[in-house]
Amino acid sequence: VQLQASGGGLVQPGGSLRLSCATSNFTLDYYAIGWFRQAPGKEREGVSCISSSDGRTVYADSVKGRFTISGDTAKKTVYLQMNSLKPEDTAVYYCAADSSYYYCSDDYGDPWIYEYDYWGQGTLVTVSS
Repeated sequence: VQLQASGGGLVQPGGSLRLSCATSNFTLDYYAIGWFRQAPGKEREGVSCISSSDGRTVYADSVKGRFTISGDTAKKTVYLQMNSLKPEDTAVYYCAADSSYYYCSDDYGDPWIYEYDYWGQGTLVTVSS
């Protein structure tokens, strides 16, 4: 399984960006795909994820109502639409995948504690005026 994140860049506060996570050699029948981010000097944090189980999605509280995750099965790509961006959204964003589709669920507690098996390289998002 290979993942490639793209779409980062410099955007002004209040602006929008769409990140893409292109997958290849993706042979997982069941999966969770997540977006994570790491700001300078901070721990990595979960942002959003999507599960093959009914297309369930989960969002971190900090991005709810602003970010939307979606998938295009034909293109084998997962997107993260980011609107109303804030300076605190500045970070390197990573996409990750795992065959444990239940990773993307808040039914079992914190959904961000799991260590995904497959990771793409990061894409830098900078929100600044």
